[in-house]
Amino acid sequence: MTVTLVSGAAGGIGAAVARLLAERGATVVAVDRDAEGLATAAGKLAADGLAVHARPADVGCPASVEALVRGVEDDLGPIDRLVNAAGVLRLGEARRLSDEDWHATLAVNATGVFLLSRAVVNRMVPRGRGALVTVASNAAGTARADMAAYAASKAAATAFTRCLGLEVARYGIRCNVVAPGSTDTPMLHGMHPPGAAAAAAVAGNPDAYRTGIPLGKVATPLDVAHAVAFLLSDEAGHITLETLTVDGGATLGAV
Repeated sequence: MTVTLVSGAAGGIGAAVARLLAERGATVVAVDRDAEGLATAAGKLAADGLAVHARPADVGCPASVEALVRGVEDDLGPIDRLVNAAGVLRLGEARRLSDEDWHATLAVNATGVFLLSRAVVNRMVPRGRGALVTVASNAAGTARADMAAYAASKAAATAFTRCLGLEVARYGIRCNVVAPGSTDTPMLHGMHPPGAAAAAAVAGNPDAYRTGIPLGKVATPLDVAHAVAFLLSDEAGHITLETLTVDGGATLGAV
């Protein structure tokens, strides 16, 4: 039995990752601080006969993370794989961001990755195996107007994951990053007027220095989930410290 912990699993990319990995035979521990949304998402997977365990938790809280990881290993056994997919977005000009927006974004997108990775990887090291993928963003390496907190948090998560991967490679643990661009999720739709998100992302916006998407479509959550699943798999057994960008060419291959 392969136990895989997926944060941010109540919806969007995290939910797609949880489903895909469960369909491929993993026992999935679905984690999210939205207990109601998580129960609904996990219930759909269970109804389809998939092995999923819902564990509400706040990845930005050290005590919550430690209790989560300890409980999972006590109940289900060693965590073999970790996917850091929890994320929040607070929009606003860098010089006008509130303290709360900044701290809330970093708490989930960066500190959450640190806390969950630390708790899981410290248990992987004595076993000499494991794989981790952090879902970051192409914004981590490309400046985006009104997304300073988000971009900074994803850049921090990316750098942390790569440094962690360097330190634990000797123990047979691989750490990689998937960097999505515009993806058909509630987060993307919340950035645009109703019904306009996909077209706006594809077209780009020269005034905001956005080039658009050369492939002519936004990603689906499943597109990103496939990239995550690959990096977790034995097919990627000699890949670590890498970032796989899934943005349809939006950053012109620069990330």
